[in-house]
Amino acid sequence: MLKKNKQSTIDNTKLSRKVIIPNELGLHARAASKIARLAEGARSKVYIVKDGEEADAKSILDVMALYCPSGTEVLVKITDPGDVKALNRIARLIETGFGEL
Repeated sequence: MLKKNKQSTIDNTKLSRKVIIPNELGLHARAASKIARLAEGARSKVYIVKDGEEADAKSILDVMALYCPSGTEVLVKITDPGDVKALNRIARLIETGFGEL
């Protein structure tokens, strides 16, 4: 009988989180810098996704290029399950308005 390889059945819902930008200024330079700082701690790629467009979360300019005003829904996505702490820290940073609320 064949055994299922547990490593090949990664749940993609654990590799991403949807969050809404709550602060009045949206995702601006200082906020993008905070995201990049947290993303740098990840071993693999971290992305911020808006309307299907992916930005490298480790790049302040990439993140800012998404143009995310207040109320925008974004997806924070990682490529390695070992980086779930980075995913959760970035999602929490966004949910709390980057410390500006």
